[in-house]
Amino acid sequence: MKQYTLKPAAHPIIQPFKKKKFLSNNLPASSVNKQSTARDMTEGSPMKLIIQFALPLLFGYLFQQFYSLVDTIIVGRFLGVNALASVGATGSINFLIIGFCMGVCNGFAIPVAQCFGAKDEASLRKYVANGVWLSGIFAVIMTLVVTILCRNILIWMKTPADILEGAYRYIVIIFIGIPVTYLYNMLSGIIRSLGDSKTPVLFLTLSSVLNIVLDLFCIIELHMGVAGAAIATVISQGVSGVLCFFYMKKKFAILKLTKEDWKFNPQYIKNLLNMGVPMGLQYSITAIGSVILQSAVNTLGSLAVAAVTAGSKIGAFFCCPFDAMGSTMATYGGQNVGAKKLDRLGAGLRSCILLGFSYAVLAFVFLLFFGKNLAVLFIEPDQMEILNNVHLYLLLNSGFYISLALVNIIRFLIQGMGFSRFAILSGLFEMVARTLVAWLFVPIWGFQGACLANAAAWLFADFFLIPAFFYCRRRMTVMLKNSAKVSLS
Repeated sequence: MKQYTLKPAAHPIIQPFKKKKFLSNNLPASSVNKQSTARDMTEGSPMKLIIQFALPLLFGYLFQQFYSLVDTIIVGRFLGVNALASVGATGSINFLIIGFCMGVCNGFAIPVAQCFGAKDEASLRKYVANGVWLSGIFAVIMTLVVTILCRNILIWMKTPADILEGAYRYIVIIFIGIPVTYLYNMLSGIIRSLGDSKTPVLFLTLSSVLNIVLDLFCIIELHMGVAGAAIATVISQGVSGVLCFFYMKKKFAILKLTKEDWKFNPQYIKNLLNMGVPMGLQYSITAIGSVILQSAVNTLGSLAVAAVTAGSKIGAFFCCPFDAMGSTMATYGGQNVGAKKLDRLGAGLRSCILLGFSYAVLAFVFLLFFGKNLAVLFIEPDQMEILNNVHLYLLLNSGFYISLALVNIIRFLIQGMGFSRFAILSGLFEMVARTLVAWLFVPIWGFQGACLANAAAWLFADFFLIPAFFYCRRRMTVMLKNSAKVSLS
């Protein structure tokens, strides 16, 4: 069996062939005074740190899903079931493209977190600057390509004819707004990497309120239909990105970039790509399975699409704690690897898993008794077939939330440790699972088969991720030992 070696370019912090000078464990007084919102996650109780970091993220994700719910409710109530299905039919392709943007930005932020943990401020600033360059390049190229191809993709996905035009009007506007997606996710990722999980949430909350107001104005007053909902989303996210920019510029002395920092550095670019692209591809590969599944659901008709849309919106709301735990573990892992405190990785993992499992049980019990009541927010009470399908979707998904907890916690921890390529493999497992369900179970079991897709995807990913974590930790331990030996020689 070939020995696995992580090349230096794939891990910006641990480079065993090279001595690296770190700053002292205490930030300069000028930096500390101007970045009091930053949090060092390399010291103290892992459970306490995880809860403190995750709670603001959770609030942000909940509020984000809240305005997404309101957006869907407005579309469903004021524009009808077909409009609701039009927006829902774009969910998987939206995840495919926008998920890649988010994954890339999360990956670009990992070297920043590692440098912050290592107290290497000079490298941190260079990673920020080169990450901004890359984000701009990615944004321009992706916007041009996907806006041209999105109609053909919707047709290939067998989008029902009665909702095709509405789906296209919605998603093409979302894709035109890809640059603001990069703006917010890149800047908020940097802020979180410095240990500040509260400020991006505050800005996201403000933009969410704006989104709701714009939704009502564009749809009810301007009669813009589903296009109005998309315009509201793009504008509000752009506002949150601008707020992040001005906050960073004013608050963080450590991010005062010089002309030298802004130079296009091939080594930093390579390291960023090695972190960002695998994470982006993980989202996209996962989404390919969702696209294939959506195509299968589309063959069941617009009523089935509407049921999946409503169920997915409700389910996304209940999955917010898992998203918050994942983002927390990425920063936790990155900072502790940067500080070379690998013993804290296992303790943090155990603490977060305990939180995830406890919440998963509570969420299932709640949806068991109240899931159908939540569906009435989207669907008229007399449409019993859709309501029953939404409840079935919620039960079959929430019954496997423990598996989802493991996926998010372990995958993001591995990414924070610097092993981003493993994210692609876990995404591949999810894609295979959703594809098998779409091809084998949906044609036989119909809507019930589609409800099993997420559960299958999470289980498949866990089969890979659990042993992968122990492998990555062993490799990291060996790398640190080798680095120490070279430093002493």
